[in-house]
Amino acid sequence: MSDATTAPSTSPVPVVPAPDGDARRKTRVAVLFGGRSGEHAISAATAAGVLRAIDRDRYEVVPVGITREGRWVLAEDDPERWQIADGRLPEVTDGSGAEVVLSLARGERTLRVLEPGQVPAVLGAVDVVFPVLHGPFGEDGTVQGLLELADVHYVGAGVLASAVGMDKHFMKLVLAGQGLAVGPYTVIRPADWERDRAACVDAVRALGLPLFVKPARAGSSLGITRVDDLADLEAALEAAREHDPKVIVEAGIDGREIECAVLGGRGGAAPRASLPGEIVVDHDSHTFYDFEAKYLDEAHVDLRCPADLPEALIEEIRDVAVRTFEAVGAEGLSRVDVFVTPDERVVVNEINTMPGFTPFSMYPRMWEASGIAYPELVDELVQLALERPTGLR
Repeated sequence: MSDATTAPSTSPVPVVPAPDGDARRKTRVAVLFGGRSGEHAISAATAAGVLRAIDRDRYEVVPVGITREGRWVLAEDDPERWQIADGRLPEVTDGSGAEVVLSLARGERTLRVLEPGQVPAVLGAVDVVFPVLHGPFGEDGTVQGLLELADVHYVGAGVLASAVGMDKHFMKLVLAGQGLAVGPYTVIRPADWERDRAACVDAVRALGLPLFVKPARAGSSLGITRVDDLADLEAALEAAREHDPKVIVEAGIDGREIECAVLGGRGGAAPRASLPGEIVVDHDSHTFYDFEAKYLDEAHVDLRCPADLPEALIEEIRDVAVRTFEAVGAEGLSRVDVFVTPDERVVVNEINTMPGFTPFSMYPRMWEASGIAYPELVDELVQLALERPTGLR
């Protein structure tokens, strides 16, 4: 068994000095959220959790929201403003604050505020960016590439790992190539569907029923449909294509859905795996763990951590989670979702390189159960980002 699955340490996290060498100055953290994807509101809710938990004695926080059109604005530093409450989904708009831009000059790392009719004002250097962005145009390597160009430290996976983790097709190819078990699936590209729908249906039919039809590059269960009758396949494909022209169709797997949180190691140490958790959905209300169950109907969802599993199986899941993290070259944090079949096989469903990070999300809850509280987890992620060099590594 890998050392990566040993119990997580809860010893104090050493402080990385501010990059400019002035230990008296607080480290400035830009929390980047919102974005152009369908997961805009979930990103804002994640930002609310981080803004509430981050240690203001150690960090100067600069909230930066991204509108659905892609404009960066200096957002309100108010967790209540960005959380999901009473079914209301938060939204970053042009009116949320003044526009800001990040300098791409190497070593500059500054944010500038753009006000109409005014000379751009320098907001100051940013030491680290915490990009709590979910979905395309944020979690998929695009923003990570921008931050690499700007030579800025940032939390989470790099360009390649983010892109692979976002695209379920290439994710499965990479994981299978590293010897990890993945379930049967087929991919329907836009040209495939337009050119020969009958061939696409034949490929799907070979998977059996039930099926799960998903956008290949989306998260938070957006656009996912469970199909129990092939007559419903075309409608399910069209629902997925509203979020992504490339669709993945997965065979249903008879097994329990188990999740495990992974946290990068310090100073070259191996990644750490949390105790695994299990999501139990009230199937009278939801056929699977869909968007509504995740964010709007917690009363019908039971999140259990640690999962009720034999100790040997728990250790195997943790080991598989770390192997998955390393297979895609992830950094910082990831949540790995697996199925545990009745014969106790562990099959990887997916890796999420920027999982939901509200205090009620599975990632921080699993670490809470493993001995690392939410504020400490936020601090550790920022310190991991500061420790990691920018550029090729």
